[in-house]
Amino acid sequence: MNRIVPYFATFLLLLLGSAPANAALSIFACEPEWAALASELAGARATVYAATTAQQNVHMVQARPSLIARARNADLLICSGADLEVGWLPPVIQQSGNERIVPGKRGNLEAANYVPLLDVPAVVDRALGDLHPRGNPHVHLDPHNLLKVAHELELRLAALDPAGATEYASRAKAFAARMETAIRHWEERAAPLRGVGVIEHHKEFTYLFHWLGMTVLGSLEPKPGVEPTSSHLEELLRQQKESPAKLILQANNRDPRPAQWLSEKTATPAVALPWTLGGDAAARDLFSLFDELIDLMLKARKS
Repeated sequence: MNRIVPYFATFLLLLLGSAPANAALSIFACEPEWAALASELAGARATVYAATTAQQNVHMVQARPSLIARARNADLLICSGADLEVGWLPPVIQQSGNERIVPGKRGNLEAANYVPLLDVPAVVDRALGDLHPRGNPHVHLDPHNLLKVAHELELRLAALDPAGATEYASRAKAFAARMETAIRHWEERAAPLRGVGVIEHHKEFTYLFHWLGMTVLGSLEPKPGVEPTSSHLEELLRQQKESPAKLILQANNRDPRPAQWLSEKTATPAVALPWTLGGDAAARDLFSLFDELIDLMLKARKS
């Protein structure tokens, strides 16, 4: 994991280094993908702060004083929602004393409220693992969802900064055009992945797999949020002999050893994927993130 820290550091310096000194808005983004989207639409009219990095488990962030200080001056907070940040964001908002960004206010935008959610559990029971009652929160890995969130973000930006409404609308239109063109290109390139069976580690990539028509045949986690066990890996080994997956895929901030063990036992390619911007050297922005994800899976499929 240490090898990807310099990549994120470069990404962060580029993001913060381009922040205008006299911007109209201050934006607090919980994850790098939303910081990137806010920068796309707001341009020089906002300073954008990413509260987490690609190397962190966003379920396990601490409500540090530095986060509280950043939230205190924010005009807009944009996060994944669906309880992804439930362990740390509520105390950050509360201790910031910033009424502009509390839930229900114009300055609080949860992406999950504007897209169809997958993996909505029929029953919520802690015995079944770390389930999100509203559904899977990692919505950014279907680019169609980015377009939906971008539309709402444009409206929020214009409401908070009416003087910039024309610029926000222009930037949002340009972003949507680029993204729609890119989606067509990605779907053409990823056609060989349709129907491919995979074993995942955690459910970070549910929306990516759903978008590309890939099939999840198993998980390295015996239950969501529960780290792989020897007995569960042995069960996956038996499963691979009967109904083999073609790829083992996991976020590259996860422990690689379970995937490597199963890969060696079954001769199935194991691939570490960046789950957000800064996850590796190639995932520099929202467009190169999807380029990289598809490239890595196609290369592994051909190996």
